Parts: sequence; structure tokens; C-alpha cells
Amino acid sequence: MNYDHFFADRLNAIKKEGRYRIFADLKRKVGEFPYALNYHKDGIDEVVVWCSNDYLAMGQHPAVLQAMQDALHQCGAGSGGTRNISGTTHYHVMLERELCYLHRKPSALLFTSGYIANEATLSTLGRHLPDCIFLSDEDNHASMIQGMRHSNAQKAIFRHHDMKHLESLLKEQPARRAKIIAFESVYSMNGDIAPINDIVQLAKQYHALTYLDEVHAVGIYGRRGAGQAEAQGCLANIDIIQGTLAKALGTIGGYIAASQNLTDFIRSHASSFIFTTSLPPAIAAGAFAALRQLKKSDQERQKLFDHVTFLKQQLTKAAIAFINHDSHIIPIIIGDPHRCKEVTDILLNQFRIYVQPINYPTVPRGSERIRITPTPKHDKKLCTQLVTALHQLKKEGILTNQQSEA
Repeated sequence: MNYDHFFADRLNAIKKEGRYRIFADLKRKVGEFPYALNYHKDGIDEVVVWCSNDYLAMGQHPAVLQAMQDALHQCGAGSGGTRNISGTTHYHVMLERELCYLHRKPSALLFTSGYIANEATLSTLGRHLPDCIFLSDEDNHASMIQGMRHSNAQKAIFRHHDMKHLESLLKEQPARRAKIIAFESVYSMNGDIAPINDIVQLAKQYHALTYLDEVHAVGIYGRRGAGQAEAQGCLANIDIIQGTLAKALGTIGGYIAASQNLTDFIRSHASSFIFTTSLPPAIAAGAFAALRQLKKSDQERQKLFDHVTFLKQQLTKAAIAFINHDSHIIPIIIGDPHRCKEVTDILLNQFRIYVQPINYPTVPRGSERIRITPTPKHDKKLCTQLVTALHQLKKEGILTNQQSEA
């Protein structure tokens, strides 16, 4: 067969559908976030980034940058190997210890990304626990889905946040069967928040483990930034917490926090942990500094939610509909991939506002959207500029087909 023609045909189909993704060539300006330089064929422009997952701007925090520089000068660039072969440095040990303190768990284990943390842990548990079944929220992230799929364990999907449906599926299972309820705390595309206590109660009643993905909540929610489990007062009742260093902590990497035996079991069996070079020491040092900063300071979280509240108020005044689930994520539904791309292109080219269109397969077809994520650095002036631009597109009939719920 003509392989190149096959690839080209498939790419053309994606382009015709309107969901072909073009990467923006950005260079963030240290100390000036959310401003960045946008490199394109006609030159370079300064833009304001409105879709970063660096939710608390910790990727620019002086304490994080200094810690990374110090570790770089002390240890060099890479870790030198897998965790089993020279890749465990004191920075990794310190970071895992700090994650234990954060989540009030006996043990934590680092991975090279949040995706790998989910895939490795869920696939390992499902493969080795006898006759295991996953009870999975229908809106779970692709990494969780892949982990469950790769385990070859049975999976039952419950309707999003539908406790009656979850309980009906649990009732069908024998009491002695290994059961894992897998769900997220904050769902990244809608910004809705899971009823964690309700799920915990069902897990206790039906003898199931709870696996909670906190990647969009760590650092942001709870008195110490431990996530929604802390905010909802049920941190001690979650069996396995999975998180990331790549969002509110501003670096990269993932982790789980759980019992000593469980994390040791994953460490000893998960191939994507065993055979992967560990995070560079400078990354571990930066994440450690971010955790320590957010543990002692609430300023970053307070500024974030001040700006989130102000932006939502301004969008409401401008009659621009958005999904509002009382989280820091603000989705605006466009509902068409071509129109979504048109909106984001105009925002970038005319208003120097960068926000990426979110299309299938990230969200279902017909629910294409822009996903706005304010940070402590998006002040009222920038919020007003964004709303003014969106309102102009609405008046011109470009920003249409909005919905208040996805």
C-alpha cells in the first residue's frame, strides 16, 4: 500500500471536519506571565495566554525557578537512569515525602507524567487484582480509560456523577470481588466537581477501593492545596490519590499517594515506571518548592479565585453564556469545530488573545468550545479586555450557538 497517501488522506479528513490542530509557536516571558511571544510566518507578536494549565503561575514563581537553578548547578541536567538504576536522587525522595504530607498518605510514587501515573497504576491494579472490575465515570480522562483498558479487567461505566447508577452497578457485584471506583475531582472540560463524599460512602458500603484523579485540583482547592478531597473533608477516606506536577505546580510529572504496600506494589510491577528514566532532579526540586510555597501561602489561590469571580461577573454582564460549576475553569460552548477555529483565530490575530479551540476527541462532537483558565496574573484589566473582545465577536454574529451547559 501507499503509506504516505494513507496518512495524507486521514489528515485531510480531519481537516475537512474542522478539528485539525495547529500548534502555536509560543515563548513565555519569564516574570511577565500571562504574556508570551507568538512566532508566526509574518513575524512575532506579544499575546496574552488564556488557556494555560499553569493555573497558579507557579511555573514563573521565583522560588520555583531558584530551586530548579540550584538543583541544575548541583546535579546537572538529567537523572541518569530509571528509579531502579541510579535515577533516584535525594530530590525525588524529598518530593515524594512532601506529597505524602500534602495528601496525608503513608507513601507516594513519582511518574514522568500524570498520564503515565494513571495508565501505569490502573493497568497494574486491574491486571493483578483477582477478578477485578472498574467502576468508571463516563467522563474520565483518556489516560484513565487507557489504563483500565490495558489491564484487561472488566469495566462498568456509570453515568457522570450519577450515584444511583453507580450504586446499581455496585449491587450487581459479589461482595468479595475486587472493585475500584475510578473518578476525577474536577473535570477539566466542564469544570464540574465530583460528589466525593457520596462516592466514598458507596465505596465503603460495597467494599470498593476509591481511585481519585486530582490533577485539576491539586494546589488549588483545600486549606493546604491538597485538592477537592481535602476541600470536601474526606482526604483520609480516599484509597488512591493521583495528581500531577504539570498544572498548578508549574512543572511536569505525575504521582500517586496511597498506602505503603499499594505504592510499593505499583513500583514493583508497573512496567512504565520500571523501564522509564526518572524526572530530572531540577524538575523534582522545582515541584518541591512549589508545594512548599502553596502549603504556607494562600495568596496565589485567593488571587486566582478573585480573578475567576470577576471574569464570570463580566461575562454575565456581557450576556456571554458559559458553563459555571464554581470551579476555576470557564468553558464557552461554540458547538461547531469550524466556528470554534474561526473564533480563536480572530481572537489571536486581531486581539492578540491566545485561547486554543477544544474539539473532538477531547470533547464530544457538537460541544466544541473555548476553555478559559484565569490565573493570579490575569488581572481585572486583562479580564475586561477578553470580555470586550468576546462581546465584539458576539455583536458581529461570530460568537454564536452558545449553551450554558455541556
